[in-house]
Amino acid sequence: MVEAGKKAPDFKIPNQDGEAVSLSDYRGRNVVVYFYPKDNTSGCTTEACEFRDRYEDFRKLDAVVLGISADSVKSHTKFRDKLDLPFHLLADTEKAAHEAYGVWVEKKMYGKTYWGTQRATFVVDRDGVVRHVFPKVKPQGHAEEVKQVLSQLP
Repeated sequence: MVEAGKKAPDFKIPNQDGEAVSLSDYRGRNVVVYFYPKDNTSGCTTEACEFRDRYEDFRKLDAVVLGISADSVKSHTKFRDKLDLPFHLLADTEKAAHEAYGVWVEKKMYGKTYWGTQRATFVVDRDGVVRHVFPKVKPQGHAEEVKQVLSQLP
């Protein structure tokens, strides 16, 4: 997993509208890069809604929010529209960003092993450096935690 103090890996991934979005597009601004497992699941919906509900707070901190999962562009479009999300959802179907950030991991459930997304958030500063990592996120209250970290950045 990418560590705080390291350069954030750049990526170029289609958003919910099929338009390519790169981390480097936002150089000069703080960026919240949050990885989540799946659109329209309870935890991911909670997390997305919390970021939505605090979106103006993030804007006041000159921060951009980017949600990334391995779901398709079409799935992201439906998820965004259903929840009225004001930020990009990026469709990392090839899992290149997942792997670059170290969040495509082996998981276990009910005795079965499989590969999936580790819910994690990276706060990237204006210079493209990771300033804080939330390695195992609990959705409830997470957006507020991220806001507190952002408020400490210069």
